[in-house]
Amino acid sequence: MLYVFCGNDTSEVRREAFLLVHAKEADGARARRISSEEYVPGIFTDLLGAVSLFGEKEVYLIDTPSQASDMYEDVLQNLEAFSESTNTFLILETTLLAPEKKKFAKYAENLVEVKSATAVRYNPFSMADALASKDKKNLWLLLQDAKRAGLSAEEIIGTLWWQLKSLRIAKVTKNAEEAGMKDYSYNKTKRALSAFKVGEIESLSRSLLVVYHEGHSGVRDTDLALEKWILQI
Repeated sequence: MLYVFCGNDTSEVRREAFLLVHAKEADGARARRISSEEYVPGIFTDLLGAVSLFGEKEVYLIDTPSQASDMYEDVLQNLEAFSESTNTFLILETTLLAPEKKKFAKYAENLVEVKSATAVRYNPFSMADALASKDKKNLWLLLQDAKRAGLSAEEIIGTLWWQLKSLRIAKVTKNAEEAGMKDYSYNKTKRALSAFKVGEIESLSRSLLVVYHEGHSGVRDTDLALEKWILQI
C-alpha cells in the first residue's frame, strides 16, 4: 500500500505523515525511515521482497527521495510495486510538479498535499543530532525554534523517536550493512552511543513513547510533557 505526503508546508506535511506512522505502529507494525543518507541502490527491491520473521507488517517512510536523483528515480520505478505490497510505503516530499504528482497519484491509496501561501521550512533533524550528543540545552532551544516554525509535538516526537531507534539499532549491530544504514550515518550513530549510559537509550525510548501516547489520549499536555522529557535527559 502506498501513501504520498507532499507540499510546501513542510511542517504540516511531516505532521500528517508521522501521524499515520504512529497509527500503524499502534496497530503493531514496525516502522523504518529511509532517507537519502540510508539509500543504497536496490534497497527497495530488497524491502519489497522481505518478510518479517515475526509476521508484523512493515511501514517504510521514504523521506524526501528527490534529494538524491538516483533514489528518486528508483522510487518512481517502484511506485506500482509499493502500491501492491502488503506492507505500507509512505513517501514524504516537498512540492511536486503536476506531471510528477499525477504519477504518484496513479498508484497512491491517498495523496495528501498541504500548501501554504508562504512555505515553512525548518529542518527538524537538527534536534535529532542534539539528542544524539545529549546536548540538552541546544535540544531545548531547537524545540522552541521548531514550535515557532509551526511543527507539532507529534512530528517532533517522531523525529526524536527515529533517532533513538537508530541508536538502538546501531547498538546491537556490527556494521552499516547489518543495520540497514549508510556507512556515514551508521558510524556517526555508533560514535554517539558513548554519550549514553547502559540502558539509557532504551529508557528514553520508553518514556518518549509514554509522552506520545498519554498526550495523544489527552492524559497529559503533550507540549509540556515533551519539554519535561528533554530537561530530564
